[in-house]
Amino acid sequence: MDSVQTDWPKDGGGMKRRRDDEEISSTNKQVPDHGVKVASHYNKLQEVGLAARSQSRIFFMRNFNNWLKSVLIGEILEQVRGAEPGPVSVLDLGCGKGGDLLKWRKGGIDHLVCADIAEVSVEQCRSRYEDMRRRSHVREKIFTAQFITADCSKELLSEKLESTELFDICSCQFVYHYSFESETKADMMLRNACERLKPGGFFIGTTPDAFELVKRLEASDSLSFGNQIFDVSFQSKGSYPLFGCQYHFSLEGVVNVPEFLVYFPLLEHMAKRYRMRLVLKQRFWQFFQERVKKEQHRSLMAKMMALETYSHEDPGQPSEDSTGEYCHAKEYCGRAGVKLPVGTLSRSEWEAASIYLVFVFQKMS
Repeated sequence: MDSVQTDWPKDGGGMKRRRDDEEISSTNKQVPDHGVKVASHYNKLQEVGLAARSQSRIFFMRNFNNWLKSVLIGEILEQVRGAEPGPVSVLDLGCGKGGDLLKWRKGGIDHLVCADIAEVSVEQCRSRYEDMRRRSHVREKIFTAQFITADCSKELLSEKLESTELFDICSCQFVYHYSFESETKADMMLRNACERLKPGGFFIGTTPDAFELVKRLEASDSLSFGNQIFDVSFQSKGSYPLFGCQYHFSLEGVVNVPEFLVYFPLLEHMAKRYRMRLVLKQRFWQFFQERVKKEQHRSLMAKMMALETYSHEDPGQPSEDSTGEYCHAKEYCGRAGVKLPVGTLSRSEWEAASIYLVFVFQKMS
């Protein structure tokens, strides 16, 4: 099945640098601590079954995001094992309910530390892990695990770890932007991510692209933008502080919390304090376009139902497109040589997914 995307905006524009890199250590404006709001939101978030999730407007987008994380994790594990064969230890920073546990199981790691600010989420993650162990074959290798409830932007994780071992990978998926409330919190989060990495180890993650968010805000006639499934609202525009630049993000009942812009050149600068160098930064659409060229990734995409099947020859699929949500797919299907059906996301889902970027840092020896 071919894959198709809508036209996503390019990087750049909008984000204004108010200070040079040499001046980033200056005093930050004091802002309220929003960590409690984030923890409360995720603690109250109800776990729903597969049947309910499959009816969601963002069903395929969530699968797409999971596919992207699976590919990223697989690539990094290959690099880790290629550099130094042996046991692999991972820190999942902002583990949530354990959505990536199966990815680490498939990757055959040896030890996993799961940390998150939301106590209920950590307990659900622990329960998922224990259930996974119970259901596994007696001869199957299942990694050992530790579970920590902590605000990783305020507390030092090294003091809570059960062992003194170093990590090969720190994974921080859709989480790091919460810490950019202040320089102190952003630095503590970065310290927890990188301080206990082995030389050559990786800090990987996904986060909203500040340039893209500001670009869309500046193009809007109001202080918000979005579509049927998501909404982003700012308090003001025209001036964007390096820390504490708050916006509110809502996504079809899944997320409804305050977040903060992560100015990536600043993150890259801060990471140097922990001997980290940036080796990859790509928008989701760029990462997708490169990886989908490989048969193994296309096969995984189909298995994970990461794209919705579309064929303009079937007027009833999907939903007869009365709102123009699939006009980009219809146009693509009309091109010469395209094999039907194709895989796509709705326009609303593409617009939401295109907010994000994937990053990889590596620790220098």
